Amino acid sequence: MTSSIATIIVAAGRGTRAGGGPPKQWRRLGGQPVLAHTLDALRAGGLTRLILVLHPDDMTRAQGLDLHGVTLVAGGATRTASVRAALDLLSAAPPDRVLIHDGARPFVSARVVGDVMQALNDYPAAAPALAVVDALWRGQDGFVGAPVPRDGLFRAQTPQGFHFAPLLSAHRAWPGDAPDDVEIARAFGLSVALVPGCEENYKLTYAPDFARAEAMLQARKPQMTDIRLGNGYDVHRFGPGDGCWLCGVKVPHGRALQGHSDADVGMHALTDAIYGALAEGDIGRHFPPSDPQWKGAASHIFLRHAIELARARGYALANCDVTLVCEYPKIGPHAGAMQAELARIIGVEVGRVSVKATTSERLGFTGREEGIAALATACLIAG
Repeated sequence: MTSSIATIIVAAGRGTRAGGGPPKQWRRLGGQPVLAHTLDALRAGGLTRLILVLHPDDMTRAQGLDLHGVTLVAGGATRTASVRAALDLLSAAPPDRVLIHDGARPFVSARVVGDVMQALNDYPAAAPALAVVDALWRGQDGFVGAPVPRDGLFRAQTPQGFHFAPLLSAHRAWPGDAPDDVEIARAFGLSVALVPGCEENYKLTYAPDFARAEAMLQARKPQMTDIRLGNGYDVHRFGPGDGCWLCGVKVPHGRALQGHSDADVGMHALTDAIYGALAEGDIGRHFPPSDPQWKGAASHIFLRHAIELARARGYALANCDVTLVCEYPKIGPHAGAMQAELARIIGVEVGRVSVKATTSERLGFTGREEGIAALATACLIAG
């Protein structure tokens, strides 16, 4: 929206119908004052020139709000007087159009704001409203009286939008108070177009309204999924032997990898990635190399321990990725078998496991074929 549009937020009332405590516009909602949510909602609708009308006693409270683009104005004894004070202030640098919104409507949508603004392209005034759908009765001494036809009846909402100059003239000609600015505009001869309101754009009035508002805020919060990421890195040097254990598959080669266990560098990296996602250190914490019982142990013991620990804490493996770094042996012909074996050990479908390889372009210890390095990433999701 451009600077030729100003928005007046009326928030100078005392809100006594909401019960004890601070005025309703200053009550905490989701940890913030109601007015903070209202300002955020209007900004989300693209409104940047905001005039906040407050009770003189509340001016210091406003310092806790985000006042970017906000001008504070002291309100009057009535709603009409408060709006007029804001209009008078704006008249020094008048906008083309003005929106007037209740400060206690914190859930106004960008769609409602946009519809009001769109209607002002064709009409001097516009207001959102909802058709009355419930049966209406007159009350009579605590009993149901005569029914009231609901055809053509609407529940008024805000923001109500106007071309600025005629609204200012209408206010200056109006002799007293009014429940809203539509009444003043219509009395001045302005046609007010109806645009669809929104059920969530209700006005906080009574104490139960705040419980409803808290529930709405909770429902709007994204449901955070506990996602854990971990990475692992391992290296083993070559020594005498006739093949290498890599990701659970023995790959024929003129040498073997050396280590305290079977030196499966790929499975070690993946095990450490799972431990890392759980903030549980590495294999050495759980299976110390100083303990002789693990000498020559099959690495699937370590990997299975890690994934079972994850499941015991309520996590499932979303996916994992292992990269083997070596010149030889060639991994490609065996990658599918490695993928399947890791999936079997972990207990997931093959599509959640990736195994791939790369060389280091003859650089470093892997390039000199002194050993193999492995990197792994694991993603755990709370189930």
